[in-house]
Amino acid sequence: MAQKFPELGDGPRANLERLIRKNGDDFSSLSRMLGKNPAYIQQYIKRGTPRKLDEEDRRKLAEFYAIDEQLLGANIPAVTTQTSSLSSQNMVRIKQLQLGASAGPGSLADDEAPQDSMAFGAKWLKQIGTDPKKLSLIVVDGDSMDPTLCDGDDIMVDHSAAERPLRDGIYVLRMDDVLLVKRLALRPSGQLSIRSDNERYPDWDDIDPAEVNIIGRVVWKGRRL
Repeated sequence: MAQKFPELGDGPRANLERLIRKNGDDFSSLSRMLGKNPAYIQQYIKRGTPRKLDEEDRRKLAEFYAIDEQLLGANIPAVTTQTSSLSSQNMVRIKQLQLGASAGPGSLADDEAPQDSMAFGAKWLKQIGTDPKKLSLIVVDGDSMDPTLCDGDDIMVDHSAAERPLRDGIYVLRMDDVLLVKRLALRPSGQLSIRSDNERYPDWDDIDPAEVNIIGRVVWKGRRL
């Protein structure tokens, strides 16, 4: 049978909160995994809103933690270990770095230690052609890439792109110890164009590629509502 967690049993909200703390997760990351606003799980646990988890959210959380849905309030038979294990294997955690890629004037990146993680479907990651071991999540700081990327957006960065020939796209890069997220294009001359999607910000043309340290290519964004 799926894991029973004998220490649980004070109700779905208490059970979920214990699981979150036991696994080092946080409310906002789980909320985003469910496609909800960042406060969804906290409001459910602390305020009782919603009164109970809907079936799809409950199922995803039970699969994520490999537990019986009954511990989260379901009146259904427990799932088997085989089913639970397969479900757990279908989720991949991507590390979140404690730094900001500036889409404005630039921000220093002093601390690149993982701060947290967010779960994504392994099948989806494979479909977009990425290696989970070479992915990270960071937060956009600034508005120079509006409307494509907005201040506070989560972006997924594929670091393996730094090992391949450059192609046009949005990249996280470092110039003069400043971390930036910009749109890059390789010119026929071999020089780079570094552009902002927000027309209020200047573009840089004919930049020597040697002056730019490519951190990775942006392959996904998540936006708070």
